[in-house]
Amino acid sequence: MTETVTLIPGSVPLADWRRVYFGAYVALDQGCRPAIEAGAKTIEAIVAKGDPVYGINTGFGKLASVRIGASDLATLQRNIVLSHAAGVGEPLPVPVVKLVMALKLASLAQGASGIRWSTVEHLASCLKVGLVPVIPGQGSVGASGDLAPLAHMTAALMGVGEFFVGGERMLAEDALAQAGLSPLVLGPKEGLALLNGTQVSTALALAGLFEAERVLRAALVTGALATDAAKGSDGPFDPRIQQLRRHRGQIEVAESLRALMQGSAIRASHLTNDDRVQDPYCLRCQPQVMGAVLDLLRQAAATLATEANGVSDNPLVFSDSGEVISGGNFHAEPVAFAADMIAMALCEIGSLAERRIAMLVDPTLSGLPAFLTPKPGLNSGFMIPQVTAAALVSENKQRAYPASVDSIPTSANQEDHVSMATHGARRLLPMAANAANVIGIELLAAVQGCDFHAPMRSSERLERARALLRASVPYLDDDRHMAPEMEQATALVTSGALEGAIGNDVLPLVAEEVAR
Repeated sequence: MTETVTLIPGSVPLADWRRVYFGAYVALDQGCRPAIEAGAKTIEAIVAKGDPVYGINTGFGKLASVRIGASDLATLQRNIVLSHAAGVGEPLPVPVVKLVMALKLASLAQGASGIRWSTVEHLASCLKVGLVPVIPGQGSVGASGDLAPLAHMTAALMGVGEFFVGGERMLAEDALAQAGLSPLVLGPKEGLALLNGTQVSTALALAGLFEAERVLRAALVTGALATDAAKGSDGPFDPRIQQLRRHRGQIEVAESLRALMQGSAIRASHLTNDDRVQDPYCLRCQPQVMGAVLDLLRQAAATLATEANGVSDNPLVFSDSGEVISGGNFHAEPVAFAADMIAMALCEIGSLAERRIAMLVDPTLSGLPAFLTPKPGLNSGFMIPQVTAAALVSENKQRAYPASVDSIPTSANQEDHVSMATHGARRLLPMAANAANVIGIELLAAVQGCDFHAPMRSSERLERARALLRASVPYLDDDRHMAPEMEQATALVTSGALEGAIGNDVLPLVAEEVAR
């Protein structure tokens, strides 16, 4: 049975956002209703008074100085949604959009957006019954909120556009009717409240973070397997080395690698009489590189946890004083920086793993048969999977250029500095997929390399990883169709099956509260 996450606005842990992304149902804690209703009453009072307040009875952006009459306030909110629903490109993945909706719920429910309880209920109802708006992925610059994508979300709630229903696209009006829901009719400020915010860029960044965590943990397993396959030393994982450097991530990664290799007969076989003094960096420096990756992802996680629990609307409603104040919480610079960090981390996970694959297929470095085939020449073995890994790593390098350092003025120079957070976050899922494919290839190569040391076995934990792969992918004797087996290996990474076979107790988490 699928679990339900109850959102307590302002204090939702990363673990709950992760559960939502991976398919949990969402409910909203009813204790937030008084705050929401107080905010809505503040908007009612402002409308009755008639003083100009941005977004309530004025135009938007560069048109903020244009006053809107009371009879046109509902039309104003509908118009902003329809005019701003100008995104292009492939739709965002359904799990990401569900996360967007949950993040928007948690933001609106803090009572600072002036939105009515009935409107919050409508958004929650759509999420509950599985109506997921079709949101084009391109069109936001990560400032003034994720306007275009959130406009597509809101338009669907109003019966304009499309929903995904059970994996199929359906006209929004028909989908609402089928679910027994009426199209949303917006009140004053509500269109702006639904459009403003960083929920799309934050959802994409969180999705990238959760996928990066899974790839990182799998890469520690394949890195340990590759170390055994190459008969590398576990000396560089000695805790005394790490303690002198003091970085928490390095200490924890080395601890994981030691635990993964503990009891390996392959390692024991070359503790003495080994002429090699030091291993290549791709083996020896795993604690330093992967530890730095772990620390970086944790920094990004801390930023995104804060952002996910914040309110990024504008203007903001303070019902205790009856004020509405304009600010810039919609500017997604924190998310942009976090996304750039995740991109760099994904790049380095794949880069180090590809170097280990290249080492394993090179007999001068690994001492194994060329390209990990018992009959090189007649067979090419792992020659081209290594090339594929190299191609994926280079693609990730090209994508890792920081998005946060870019800006372009919009809205007739009223919005003259933007974060590009949505660009930076949207690339993360494809980058994570690339990195996962590299780790899948390393899993195949490292297990094949360990096979050459039979009857010696690796550690108990690593043997579980080998058995998991060998249950579906046999030893490579003569060349055969590689692509399907690469897909199977990668699926073990992306599904979490590989880390599950090892045991979560020896693999570090990006953030402690992101627990399984």
